[in-house]
Amino acid sequence: MNAAEAVEAIFVVKSELGLHARPAGRFVSLASGFVAEIRVARGEEWVSGKSVLSLLSLAAGPGTALQVRAEGVDARAAVEALGRLLEEPEEANV
Repeated sequence: MNAAEAVEAIFVVKSELGLHARPAGRFVSLASGFVAEIRVARGEEWVSGKSVLSLLSLAAGPGTALQVRAEGVDARAAVEALGRLLEEPEEANV
């Protein structure tokens, strides 16, 4: 694929504790493996999907809808993988 592709989707945080430090770290680790620029929004606030502190600033608790946008040659794969991660339930006692 020659042209950069832009893909966007909305996902709901399924973790019992929301997008706290551990899942935010996992999100950033996964996002960093993609070439695409990745942005995440809660409402009108967009942040970098490759920064733990930026993701934590969204204060995304359980049930929060987050919009994930990726732009680049691997954008579709990035959004799909990151969406699966956001919608993966995480045990509170882990």
